[in-house]
Amino acid sequence: MSLSSIIKNIPKAELHLHIEGSLTPELMWRLAEKHSVSLPYASVEEIEAAYNFKDLQSFLDLYYAGAGVLRDEDDFFILMWEYLTRCAEENIVHTEIMFDPQTHTERGIGFDVFMPGFLRAIQKAETEYGISSYLIMSFLRHLPESEAYQTLEAAKPYYQHIKAVGLDSSELGHPPSKFERVFKKAKSLGFKIVAHAGEEGPASYIWEAIELLDVDRIDHGVRCQEDQALMAYLKEKQIPLTVCPLSNLKLCVIDDMKEHNIVQLLDAGLLVTVNSDDPTYFGGFLNENFEALHTALNIDESTIRALAANSFRASFLPAERKKALIEQVEIAI
Repeated sequence: MSLSSIIKNIPKAELHLHIEGSLTPELMWRLAEKHSVSLPYASVEEIEAAYNFKDLQSFLDLYYAGAGVLRDEDDFFILMWEYLTRCAEENIVHTEIMFDPQTHTERGIGFDVFMPGFLRAIQKAETEYGISSYLIMSFLRHLPESEAYQTLEAAKPYYQHIKAVGLDSSELGHPPSKFERVFKKAKSLGFKIVAHAGEEGPASYIWEAIELLDVDRIDHGVRCQEDQALMAYLKEKQIPLTVCPLSNLKLCVIDDMKEHNIVQLLDAGLLVTVNSDDPTYFGGFLNENFEALHTALNIDESTIRALAANSFRASFLPAERKKALIEQVEIAI
């Protein structure tokens, strides 16, 4: 059997996916027409061309233009449903999905609009596809900590539907320490904690996320290799890293996929996983990330299975379900 078939057929979890970053050009165009939103693009083809951005700022401009077409509950339902349908096609049986409330509340769209849409799609996917999903509420780190507190408070009616709280957006200049107090509050409320660190930011940001935010998982974390003490700590504690290869390439964390360090981290005993981040913007969904690693690094079947098994080990699923899914990874063909 080909490695492409193995990638497609083995069960997987995805742990680092921004739902707003799964918006396709076609859906952006469709929703813009629905709401009579004026886009700086004249066609779906022009939007597709814009997705070939050259730097972080042009990505952010496009990202927020895309978010601007999400207006009502049905928009958020179809956004989530399209991603979960893609999960079914790629044999992603569990996913832990990040969403950015502040991207929407700053536009006057509240939790009472986007959460019912998300939850309706999640329930439908569980019923029709058997996919389990957790939601991760992420704070935008370029905004003040006070606004993160406001977001945490606004989410209160939906706490039972939120598994974890995270930290994303522009990393440089916004260290985890900026949000130490709000994450302490989130931890006290029983949420799992994740944070983007060590992507464009230095290895010291990973230490901050561990020591000050008390994270359960690090998002990205590829710059941990710059600090051997950190590498040893991550290995000892088995703190997961949710690595996003195509994202790292698109945002110039690496210049060539052949330079990616995920296999080195795996071989060093770290709990690394493969994820797609903002898949429509960064060049591919989960299976395409595995394919890119196979093409550039010539990863073999045992490595693919190890990374897939790690996706369940690193998840927030109950221990018994993790065990059962890891066993399925080992026997899938």
